[in-house]
Amino acid sequence: MKRLTEFDDLIDPTFSDAVIAWQRAHGRHTLPWQNTRDAYRVWLSEIMLQQTQVAAVLGYYARFLERFPTVQALAAAPIEDVMAHWSGLGYYTRARNLHACAQRVVNEYGGVFPSDPALLADLPGIGRSTAAAITAFSNGTRAAILDGNVKRVFARVFGVDQYPGEKRVEEALWRRADALLPVEGIESYTQGLMDLGATLCTRSKPECGRCPLQARCVAFATGRTAELPVRKPKKATPEKRADLLVVVHDGEVLLEQRPGSGIWGGLLSLPEVEGHVALGDTSPALMPPASLAGAFARFGEVEEAQALLPLVHVFTHYKLHIFPHKLTLAERPATPAGFVWWKLAAIDEAALPAPVKKLLGELARPSLF
Repeated sequence: MKRLTEFDDLIDPTFSDAVIAWQRAHGRHTLPWQNTRDAYRVWLSEIMLQQTQVAAVLGYYARFLERFPTVQALAAAPIEDVMAHWSGLGYYTRARNLHACAQRVVNEYGGVFPSDPALLADLPGIGRSTAAAITAFSNGTRAAILDGNVKRVFARVFGVDQYPGEKRVEEALWRRADALLPVEGIESYTQGLMDLGATLCTRSKPECGRCPLQARCVAFATGRTAELPVRKPKKATPEKRADLLVVVHDGEVLLEQRPGSGIWGGLLSLPEVEGHVALGDTSPALMPPASLAGAFARFGEVEEAQALLPLVHVFTHYKLHIFPHKLTLAERPATPAGFVWWKLAAIDEAALPAPVKKLLGELARPSLF
């Protein structure tokens, strides 16, 4: 007599059959990281696609591969070079982990990515779902993925009416993901789940009429596609301010190397007066003139001080009000430790946070410089 397991009631080969057939007929097949067993290229694409859409990744992926064609080239490169090629893509911890992961693959695995998902998941920046995707595409390994797109598909198809990020709910989704794995066709199945979430079962305005899972979808049958998956309970978004100093002299701007961890970790940026300071109310308070004067003085004799237009940058966990102050120096003092002068005309080449690069790009225009 067959012994039942905890997954038996979740097993359904018709689910994977539908996903595989749809992907082969209608899924994406021409993305630059597809149709390869090169684990390096697959890994790079999966890291770049974490929290970033395909359209934004395409250009970065091509430029990154041109500069770092192999995992050995990436491991040997200076972290500053890696950060410069990642600049503007956001979530910069990914770039630092990418570099650290490449070095471990070279040092511990001879430059060959391990095919065991558990070993992959132990490397910096990868994790269980990404490890499964990498090894499925590069080795054909049967391993379940459960990224944001897959959680959304599962939540709708199976009517999961609790927040998927809650630990207990996520563990149940992992059990279902494991149970639904096909015996064959893991590459098409894995890509199919990704494609469904990215192109049909989107967060807003899902195209249910074209979905191969419509007939079994609880959310469609009950009219709850707009409600599922259940969103994370909202918290008030904290607001902070930062006064940035745009110190210029003779066509160059002074940039500061930020620490390796934390916000904008490892990037160059503009010097800050007091860091990112929490706001006491809903409107940004002005920086006390004495604090600004003291900050200005540390860079030498200021020929002209000018307040530039403020801007707002939204992180995942707070909103930052940025107040830039342009300081034109009468003469250039000795460069402080941890700082570097950079030509404004070549500012696009610097590894800068996106809002700082935008600010300095505008400043570099002839009409403003």
